[in-house]
Amino acid sequence: MNHTFNPTHYFTTLGWHEPVLTVADGDSISTTTVDARGFDSSGQNVTERGNPMTGPFYIEGAEPGDMLQVTLDSIRPNRDYGWTRKVVAPNVVDPEYVRQLPDDQETINWQIDPVASTATAELPGHTPDKIVTSLAPMLGCFGVAPPGRQSISTATSGPMGGNMDYRGFVSGVTCYFPVFAKGALFHLGDGHAAQGCGEIVGTGIEISMDVQVTFNVLKEKQSAWPRGENVDYIFTAGNARPLDQCVQHATTEMLKWLQQDYGFDALAANMLLGQCVEYDLGNIFDPAYTMVCKVPKKYLN
Repeated sequence: MNHTFNPTHYFTTLGWHEPVLTVADGDSISTTTVDARGFDSSGQNVTERGNPMTGPFYIEGAEPGDMLQVTLDSIRPNRDYGWTRKVVAPNVVDPEYVRQLPDDQETINWQIDPVASTATAELPGHTPDKIVTSLAPMLGCFGVAPPGRQSISTATSGPMGGNMDYRGFVSGVTCYFPVFAKGALFHLGDGHAAQGCGEIVGTGIEISMDVQVTFNVLKEKQSAWPRGENVDYIFTAGNARPLDQCVQHATTEMLKWLQQDYGFDALAANMLLGQCVEYDLGNIFDPAYTMVCKVPKKYLN
């Protein structure tokens, strides 16, 4: 069954909140998200800023110890502008260069052309005077309720998912989350029309979205960190700081997955990663960084 849900309130934490809708295993939800400042498709400020989340959604049959499969069926911007910050974060440049970064805290609007599938912004002090990038709509922040009845800020991420800002979370991708709360309590939001690797200015092109997702409960199938797959890759996401710790989480999760589901023993899994692994940088701006460990599916036959 496909449910249409129109949100009336939002949360700036992933937590054990009262669910806004209960759906069955196998159901889909079509809904909307607001941008990171709480502005909706009409440009109205409808909630507080800070990556407001739509949800949480209760998925019947999901229990701690299970895995929630979430297919990102469709992610589409639903207005004609988005916004970004302008200046890269101090933590992505050499310390002695920080004082040379521009002192410009203003944001800049990008015009969204869904027909041409482009985003355009002014580029002052440069010829040409505009920058044009292709749209690649994604969700920056989404996941399930964390363990221990916690509520964790949408500014950060962890085993439950959260603010991973990985540009690979686009339409057609299937994600997997460990379940910590009965019903999983799935949240989603923080849509980006496009974003560079790392979200190094602290934003993508922030925008409201129309989103459809489909849920499946994988009983007694466990993971420690979020997983995902697309047509060409399986991948795991580690969320932590410093950067080497999120690499460790993602790599460990991939080694476990290869042995659990793909018939590799420990040595074979290590050998495969040694020469075939690929890494993508997710968020490197927020309290927890995100590293994604990828393996091409062509090696998994």
